[in-house]
Amino acid sequence: MCMGDVAVGVKRGSDELMSTSVYNSGSDMSSIGDVTANGSDSKSNGSDSKKLRVEDRMEAPPSRVLHIRKLPNETSESEVIALGLPFGKVTNILTLKGKNQAFLELGTEEAAITMINYYSTVTPHVRNVPVFIQYSNHKELKTDSGNQRAQAVLQAVSAVQGGGTPASGSIVDLTAASSPVLRIIIDNMFYPVTLDVLQQIFSKFGTVMKIITFTKNNQFQALLQFNDPPTAQQAKIALDGQNIYNSCCTLRIDYSKLVNLNVKYNNDKSRDYTRPELPAGDGQPAMDPSMAAAFQGKDSNSLLGGLSPLNAAAAAAAAAGRVALSGHSGASGVLLASNLNEEMVTPQSLFTLFGVYGDAQRVKILYNKKDSALIQMADANQAQLAMSHLNGQKMHGKPIRVALSKHTSVQLPRDGLDDQGLTKDFTNSPLHRFKKPGSKNFQNIFPPTTTLHLSNIPTDVSEEDLRLLFSNAGGTVNAFKFFQDHKMALLQMSTVEEAIQGLIDLHNYNMGDNHHLRVSFSKSTI
Repeated sequence: MCMGDVAVGVKRGSDELMSTSVYNSGSDMSSIGDVTANGSDSKSNGSDSKKLRVEDRMEAPPSRVLHIRKLPNETSESEVIALGLPFGKVTNILTLKGKNQAFLELGTEEAAITMINYYSTVTPHVRNVPVFIQYSNHKELKTDSGNQRAQAVLQAVSAVQGGGTPASGSIVDLTAASSPVLRIIIDNMFYPVTLDVLQQIFSKFGTVMKIITFTKNNQFQALLQFNDPPTAQQAKIALDGQNIYNSCCTLRIDYSKLVNLNVKYNNDKSRDYTRPELPAGDGQPAMDPSMAAAFQGKDSNSLLGGLSPLNAAAAAAAAAGRVALSGHSGASGVLLASNLNEEMVTPQSLFTLFGVYGDAQRVKILYNKKDSALIQMADANQAQLAMSHLNGQKMHGKPIRVALSKHTSVQLPRDGLDDQGLTKDFTNSPLHRFKKPGSKNFQNIFPPTTTLHLSNIPTDVSEEDLRLLFSNAGGTVNAFKFFQDHKMALLQMSTVEEAIQGLIDLHNYNMGDNHHLRVSFSKSTI
């Protein structure tokens, strides 16, 4: 991606960037302040000031530009970008270091809405300090390119998001990764960190293939393999130096000299997510029983309420509570999806969407609360993956909430009982994507995006046919590109919600002659 698409740096003039800051009732901010180039906001951390112009207390309208306040001193551009990275493409950043503030521009308004919705329930932290995020009154940032560091950081992130490689010559450590394997050291490990917690945190950046954990020099360490080096680079840029929990469990990340991990056992010390058939090995407890008991006796909310928002996948750890932190053993594979559009949602639509991230076994829409459903995945890892990717995404016009359920399985209706089709058993479905060990599908798990990957396309189907098909599903097709053999293609919708709807409606669509269309999310852009 060329940097001509993105302008990063310093403010050009006071008339070009002014944001009226509005805080929701959950924050301690009751004033609305103007941020201008000449420093008219006399309170850099957003405290009350007579000079702050108090206006309408209503929230600012949604905008893809977000205003972030109360940042700690010397906050880096990469730390600000990390707040928005899980929710979509970051296209611009402006930091006001003297004011402890920043502006972050996302690629779409929908991504900004998802980010605001998420942080309305989980307080965002930077360096263990709670920060405040709200919509800016501006629809885009107008900045110069004088800030080289911000430009370098954003260029690297933009490149890996677009599937490219960062440009050389950056003044920060952004050299292209040669290995998809990261070496992770946990400093100040006050609370246990498990293999599953690492998978939850890192999986938002791409497909985690393998993890090996071990102790060396009295420090907990891990080797984690992504499906490609650019994904590893993106994760390192965003996560290095971040705390998993408040004031402790700091991630120190470097590239490993290894290019592939050899995992022999799937247990709580090592796991190959592409080979679920591997044996567990002997003598591999989840963690020391006394430690597990002591840890589970604590209030998990107090430990996780201040969880640094490394990415949206960290929300999975927060939602999982004790279950995720006590290791894989006994963790539930059942998810609770809520805030569903009860007029439109069906067990089949939930099976198709959640099936992108695992093999959904059973789906039950709750009889007395039809905006909620239970989805039973094949295992706890798949449940965590689906939760971290789908929580907050829009389905049928509503942002859905996904959390681990207290249930360990979804019960089928008793024989002869009609539950109005609210419960479906998909155990033997031929549409499971991950049945085959080592399937390439394990390497192509991505968050919902506007770009869809289409495969199994008949040779006589044209671009116009596919554009019409997805337009009729409800949405606008912005771009299309056939692969060389015309059996696969990329198709870009105008919003992530439209792409989700297209996948739900058209995955397994019969194109004729028993050619069933395969649809998945793509990390590529057209």
